Amino acid sequence: MLIASLVASLIALAFCCLGLLGFCLWLLRRQRLLAEQQGQRDAVRDKRIKELSNRLDTYLDGSVRMGDELRELSRLVAPLPDKLTQLEQRDPNNFSFSQAAKLVGLGASVDDLTQSCGLSQSEAELMSKLHQARKNS
Repeated sequence: MLIASLVASLIALAFCCLGLLGFCLWLLRRQRLLAEQQGQRDAVRDKRIKELSNRLDTYLDGSVRMGDELRELSRLVAPLPDKLTQLEQRDPNNFSFSQAAKLVGLGASVDDLTQSCGLSQSEAELMSKLHQARKNS
């Protein structure tokens, strides 16, 4: 009887070992599947990161070019106030452009500017349009 219970215990232990082996194999397959899925997700993520990096590089290049252009425009515009002052001071007998600008701000028409300031028709129209552009912005 002792031998029969020992054999039964060994058989039960063998089934447990087989069950444990089967479970280990299932876990191994599951781990491989999960690792494969993670690898695919990593590849998608890496591709997205590369795309975003390329877009960022494009934006940075555009910003650098825009900065260069702004610097060039600043260089071109910087002497304009001095030139305007020179123009205003060129003929002291006539009204200056700044006085004409004040009159436009007060609502003077193009004809008023040509008569009172001695501006040409095109200069008076330019002053009026500049004032309207500033007023609209």
